[in-house]
Amino acid sequence: MLPDDLDSHSLRVVRAIADEGSITRAAEALGYSQPAVSQHLRKLEARIGLPVVARAGRGVRLTEAGRVLARHALAVTTALDAAAGELDDLRGLRTGRVRLAGFPSASSSLVPRLLSTMEARHPGVRITYLEAEPPEAVAAVRAQTADLAITFGYPGDRVDPHRESARGLAVAPLWRDEMLLALPSGHPLAVRERVDLADLADEAWIGGCPRCRGHLLELAAGRGYEPRIAYETDNFVAVLRMVAEGMRLALLPGLAVGSAGEQAGVVLRSTGNRDHRTINLVGAAGADVVPAISATAEAIAGLEVGEWRLASVG
Repeated sequence: MLPDDLDSHSLRVVRAIADEGSITRAAEALGYSQPAVSQHLRKLEARIGLPVVARAGRGVRLTEAGRVLARHALAVTTALDAAAGELDDLRGLRTGRVRLAGFPSASSSLVPRLLSTMEARHPGVRITYLEAEPPEAVAAVRAQTADLAITFGYPGDRVDPHRESARGLAVAPLWRDEMLLALPSGHPLAVRERVDLADLADEAWIGGCPRCRGHLLELAAGRGYEPRIAYETDNFVAVLRMVAEGMRLALLPGLAVGSAGEQAGVVLRSTGNRDHRTINLVGAAGADVVPAISATAEAIAGLEVGEWRLASVG
């Protein structure tokens, strides 16, 4: 006999007969009609090839096969009820787990707000977080070690993690993050409302790691020069402090500036071409059918982000 020969309804019927002592009372306990219970029994006996009940006076008794089924029925039906309850919890977002990855400046801005939002809306959903730059975050989604990744990309990037490594994944552009020029307040160009990078060919810069400064190199190359990098750090607070001390210029995303906090002695200006990066949400294709992942993605897309100078895409 194969497991497919058994079904939960038949097991519940056998268990009810064992508990109640008759088909009539078993039907009442289950909320079935007596003919329906009798039909379940006939089908079960036909499938297993053994009688389950036998006549005993005016009633019935369980046969040896019936007693075997009754003995295991409670454990089986209890496990099925527990599974159904857990599935209901998942559908109702009373439980669930989401593994999120995101880049550093999102860690101090978007992610805390998301965690607060999800705690208020769905306290049973557990979110774990991994800080990672976009290529690694996208790779984590592909490797199924992350469910969602908050990433960014620049127009014209030589290496765009969303062109190749995200192929086959779901990439949703969320916000446009304007690039801002950070100048010392005493800089001659600080009086302008906008500053074109073409006017800064002779300046020295504070840049990030070789991979992180790629966008500055791209923009400067488009204006006909290669920027001179005087200092290197990926710590945005340190960058702004250096600018405040008059120690060079920096090009920073608005989200990074907002999460680092304002610095006295620093003036922020738009570039001539309103350069920007796009913040995206990356997930496995079709993952939005999982309620906890769908709810988290919806919460991310709905975050209040005005204080960080982000503008919705589309």
